[in-house]
Amino acid sequence: MPVSNEVTAIEQPNVNAATCPSRSVLEHITSRWGVLVLAALLEDGRRFSELRRIIGGVSEKMLAQTLQALERDGFVHREAHPVIPPRVDYSLTEVGEQAARLVSGLARWSEAHVADVLASREEYDNRT
Repeated sequence: MPVSNEVTAIEQPNVNAATCPSRSVLEHITSRWGVLVLAALLEDGRRFSELRRIIGGVSEKMLAQTLQALERDGFVHREAHPVIPPRVDYSLTEVGEQAARLVSGLARWSEAHVADVLASREEYDNRT
């Protein structure tokens, strides 16, 4: 039987579809820690300890899991140096830089509008 060279058509990605793989990509880059890691790496490559200091409140475990997920998805490059003590640097890949610019813009927007949001929350909470 001859082998077919026909390429199977791939469905158009749709983040609203429950089974679309793009949904998990979106989850990783917009997660609580994903946004902050990407934004921190947009400024410069960093070591694990630097990221932990920059990103207040993140546990070592959550930072490691977030970096691993972002590395697996191709957003973060991990470079281990064969020195003592061990040194690992994290930086953005090209696609990671693109994603980081987008989520960093969202983070900066939230900083600029936090006073408006807090005022709206207070107004809403006082309606009772």
